[in-house]
Amino acid sequence: MNIAELQTFLDNRLLTIASYDITVGQVILVPVVALLGYALIGFIVSLAVRAMQRRAVNADLIQVVRRAVYILGIVILVITMLDLLNIPLTAFAFVSGAIAIGFGFGAQNIINNFISGWILIWERPIRINDFIELGDTTGTVEEINTRSTRIRRVDGVHLLVPNSRLLEETVVNWTLVDKLLRCVVRVGVAYGSDVVRVREILQEVVTHPSVLEDPPAQVIFEDFGDNALIFDTYFWVESGAEKSAREIRSEVRFEIYRRFHEAGIVIAFPQRDVHLDGTVTLKNSVQDS
Repeated sequence: MNIAELQTFLDNRLLTIASYDITVGQVILVPVVALLGYALIGFIVSLAVRAMQRRAVNADLIQVVRRAVYILGIVILVITMLDLLNIPLTAFAFVSGAIAIGFGFGAQNIINNFISGWILIWERPIRINDFIELGDTTGTVEEINTRSTRIRRVDGVHLLVPNSRLLEETVVNWTLVDKLLRCVVRVGVAYGSDVVRVREILQEVVTHPSVLEDPPAQVIFEDFGDNALIFDTYFWVESGAEKSAREIRSEVRFEIYRRFHEAGIVIAFPQRDVHLDGTVTLKNSVQDS
């Protein structure tokens, strides 16, 4: 087959849609362009992401650029494919209007979550790596997508939360302004303990390497409890550090127990004292026969 015959074959009309002819060449060319274009979009996105990561660009900005480049590339690819098919965009005016009406009624939640996702990305009330609390869920934000946000709970379980929930419900963002977290460790010592020595030990214990010196730690004599003298130790740690706040609190408790044991300070536990009146006499209920 020579070039003229090949050209004639490719120009053969397969079908006609709304007065627009679709040829064999277009049917072959459009899928090839679609695949190559999609691969090119992925390459450009990954290239841009790697370049920003090398420059230590904020993760949220990387997410915005990646989404914008991806959507822009898809739009250009669709327009290019329509041009190859010799179909103008005006040909879809009526059809797209009908689809938009049906889509609007049937996919309100999808559109709501999509718009909410872009609001989260642009306004950044919640960012990637933020530690948040949503209802009974506590975890770290790993990814903000256009429909949902992926959160990794403290127990390692991943949750996909619709973006609209993050805007409509109250979200506690522990790291919105900074990454400082305040921790508290409560301990009760027996009545009669040297409270001054207790305070000194607690202040020495919170010199843990992961505990921040500023803001300074505080030891509060909280209350005279029913069974113990209650002390609260407040200290600050940095979220996202090598050790989690829970691990640091655990190590502080281990050290408190060890230091109290060495100092002879008793950690109190619930107990009740029974006082017998000395004037009461006990009688043997069993009578000798």
